[in-house]
Formats: sequence, structure tokens, C-alpha cells
Amino acid sequence: MDKIQLLQERKALLMEAGKEIRGRINAIVDENSFVETSAFSFSQNEFYEQDVAGEGVITGFATINDYPFYIVAQNFKVLDGGVSKANCDKIAKCLDAAEKNSTPVVYILNTRGVQVGEGVTVLEGLGKLLLRSTQLKGVVPQYVVVDGEVYGSVAMLAAIADFAFFINKKSVLAVNSPFVLSAKAGKNLAKEEVGGAKALDKTGIPAFEVEDIAEVRETIAKISDLIDCTITDGVELNESVPVLNESVTADNLMEIFEAPIEIWKSYESSVKTVLGRIGGIAVAAVVFDGGETGVELTSAKLAKIRNFAEFACCYRLPFITFADVKGICACACANNSRVMKEAAEYLDILDTIDTGKIAVVYKKAIGLGYSLFASKSVGFDYTCAFANASISLFDNAQGARIELSESGLDDAVITARYADENADPIHAAKNGYIDAIIEPQFVKQYLIAALQMLA
Repeated sequence: MDKIQLLQERKALLMEAGKEIRGRINAIVDENSFVETSAFSFSQNEFYEQDVAGEGVITGFATINDYPFYIVAQNFKVLDGGVSKANCDKIAKCLDAAEKNSTPVVYILNTRGVQVGEGVTVLEGLGKLLLRSTQLKGVVPQYVVVDGEVYGSVAMLAAIADFAFFINKKSVLAVNSPFVLSAKAGKNLAKEEVGGAKALDKTGIPAFEVEDIAEVRETIAKISDLIDCTITDGVELNESVPVLNESVTADNLMEIFEAPIEIWKSYESSVKTVLGRIGGIAVAAVVFDGGETGVELTSAKLAKIRNFAEFACCYRLPFITFADVKGICACACANNSRVMKEAAEYLDILDTIDTGKIAVVYKKAIGLGYSLFASKSVGFDYTCAFANASISLFDNAQGARIELSESGLDDAVITARYADENADPIHAAKNGYIDAIIEPQFVKQYLIAALQMLA
């Protein structure tokens, strides 16, 4: 047979088997930029007695907004995207190339679990794949696109990756079948109620809910621009934010950033984790949104901050906190939780950030909230406070009386010592703990100056 004709026939079969998933790939990457790797991989599934075209997964490299990426895309049309040892080996080979070339990875996942019939062999493949992905964490960014149903151990990739995307609110992620989980709970739940983005709000998986694949592309491109860390030209360095003089809120603080992206928006919303630029410099910022009372710390809030601080450390982004935070939530359930362990692990990560740490006390920094998120002693290089901010050991005189009720001290003495006027940041500034007390509208100018110094 003519070898060229044979090649054309084989390519046609491959294209037909992967027609749909190739369309999904093309919707994310730049036009005509995708180059496939290990295209002619076939293994035999003994259970179904048929070849697995391309091992049921397509790998290759491409560009997104001119940034290079490696692509891993499961082909649901081949045995329902079933994961096999060969499937895992092919993905691991792609991850080897990503590490060698310091190139980010995008996974497009759609699978109902492992291919039947491989037994322990596929478990070895999964172990290899998950370890390789873990070894890439902090080396190159990894993005998981949950593009439909993702069941089984491969769902772990979403927890390992830096970012996960759930498309159309119909994407489902579950380590076990949602139908099994629903039945064991004695309920008749839709799969989205078990493994949809909103149902996974306590997992800590850094997820975006997006409308379509085009929004995935747009968000990945924005994050790539930020992680690139180059200082952009033509930025106004003396720009003020007048709205902050009118109303100091977390939403108004967002005006400080140029093109911000809020990460993990639906998870612990009182703690905003934001990627953005300030004066053209890419930063990772934690904005506490405490409303009228300030944020009380829980294990979930601290876990979110710890994960974000780790991301900032891995990709060498300056770390900024905008504090409106008190200490640990005063309840028995918080006391008997991982809250203290999460705080300790956050401090461990904070100590490794060497690209600059800045704190802005814009409302409150009370007790442990001050120590963790504004203190010079934990490594913040520059700390400033708004003129009307509060910095103190206790939130107010009433709180002090409750805390010190068994101390034997006179109530009048406690009230005078912890009156609101004594929470004025000037008292912290006297001891050199606060570098500047500022008018809110000028905070961006102070931040730009500090970032340029630290850079």
C-alpha cells in the first residue's frame, strides 16, 4: 500500500475520533498554533476488545494570546474519556516536556473514570500522573478546565492545579460518582448539586465559574500577563483614588488596581484574593471585606489566604494585605478546628516570600489580625494605615472587659485603657510599627513608591 495514502487514512481516522475535542482546543488557543504530540498512540482495551485512538487523550503545545502552553485534553468520545495506564503515561510525558521547557499546562478534562479491565495497572498510571502534576506545582502554572463531567481520581488534578474553571454551571467534579454519593446520603440530588462549583465551596479548590470556553481563554491570558511580572509603560504614578475619601470599602479599594482578577470569588467572600497591577507592577493582594464589624478568622479563611500566599511565593509576586481583620472567631467550633494550624502554615509561607510584603490597615487590625497581616515582626517591609483606622489589642472597651473579666482590674481602668481613641494608629506609629498614616485617596501613590523600592 502507498505509505502516503496510509498516513492520510490514519490521520483521517484520528481527526474523526477527536473532532469535538479538537474544536475545544482550538477555542482556547491562538488560531493555527496547536501542534500535537504523540498523535499516533494506540493501545488495546482488553475489556472492550478495541483500539483506543490516541490513548483517549490529545496532547501538544500551542499559544494563548502569544504565550506558550502545553495542552492536555481528554477525548470523551473514546470510551467516555476513560483513564488508562497508557492515557496517564501520555499525559505524564507532556508534563515532562512542560517542566523541561518551563511552560504552563492547560488540562481540558472530561471523563467518567478509569477504563474498565486494567485493574491495578491503571492505579499505577494515576499515581505517576498525579505525582508529576504535584512536582510541577510552583514550577509552572497549571490550569484545569472541568469541561463536563470529571469523575474518579483524575479529579485530583483540579486540587493540584493553580486554577480550575467550571463551564456553564453544568460542569461536575467528583472523586466518586455523584450518583453514588447522592444515594449514600439518602437523597436524590442532581449531579450539579454534588459536584458543581457552588457545591464544592468548602474544598478550597481555586475555581472560576465561567460562561463558555472563550471566557476560559480570556482569563488565562489575563493571568499570564500578570504572572509575566513585567512593569508596563505609560502608567500614571501619581494617580489618586478620590472615592476612598468618600467611602472606605473593600469594593472601592478595587479602584487601586489596574485590571484586577479576583481569584476563588465564591469561596469565603469576606476575604478577597486579587491578582492585579498597581502602577504597572503585578501583585497578589488579600483584601479583607469585613463590612461594619471586621473579619473574624476561621480555618477556611486562613486556608484560602495560605494557598494564595503560596501562589504569590511560587511566582514571585509582591504580597499586599488590606486589613480589616480581627482575631480568631470567638466560638467553640473555631477553637476546635484547624484554625491555629492554618495560621501557623500561613506564617511559614509568608516567611518565604522575598519579593516584598506590604500591609495597609484600611479599617481594623485587631489582636492576632494585626500580628498576622500587618506586623513588622512577621516580615512586612512597609506598613501604612488610613487616618481613621483602628489598631489595638482588643476591638473595643467592651471586648476588653469581657476578655479581662477575671483579671481583677477595675472596669473603669480597662474602659479608659481600651477606649476607641486609644486605637488610633498614631500610637502604633510612635513605636515605629507603622511607616505612614495617610489620607485614603493617596494610598495608590504610597503603594507604587513602596513597590518600586522593593522591586
